[in-house]
Amino acid sequence: MAIDTNQIIKGSETKMSSAIKYLDDELARIRAGKANPKILDGIRVPYYGEMVQLSNVASINTPDAKTLLITPWERPLLKEIERAIINSDVGITPENNGEVIRLGIPPLTEERRRQLAKQAKAEAENAKVSVRNTRREVIEALKKSVKDGVPEDVEKDAEEKVQKIHDKFVKQIDELYTAKEKEIMTV
Repeated sequence: MAIDTNQIIKGSETKMSSAIKYLDDELARIRAGKANPKILDGIRVPYYGEMVQLSNVASINTPDAKTLLITPWERPLLKEIERAIINSDVGITPENNGEVIRLGIPPLTEERRRQLAKQAKAEAENAKVSVRNTRREVIEALKKSVKDGVPEDVEKDAEEKVQKIHDKFVKQIDELYTAKEKEIMTV
């Protein structure tokens, strides 16, 4: 049975692009001094006996660059949402006025900016490791395919394609990290 090197390459590209998507989501959760509803993505609230995402029980708006406004769809949820935010790792004290919850995004200190930049760098590094591991797995699969009858020159061409795809994704990771670092360090 012949092995299709193009299928192997497509599979690697899919895996690498999912690493980019994951990195993008993780970087969006890192607070950069601006109001971003994604920083609340990890918060879960009890709702009719189940834990659900905050965005499933309330609308989250940004009236200005330093404020998040949370409007629950049911008034009794105000206390639950407030408690969930206080117990989360968001690090912002909510203001509850009986109808909406307001989160004032505090300005970041220089030390906190450095910590967040370091966190972003770690996330980018994890994404690079994931992309490299995918490249390594694919190249091993291609080398094995030679034993199964794939000509060596076809295998070498496929390796080059995988390397180019790898380089493209690593460049994308660097660009995402650079943009996030700039966002974090901008006062």
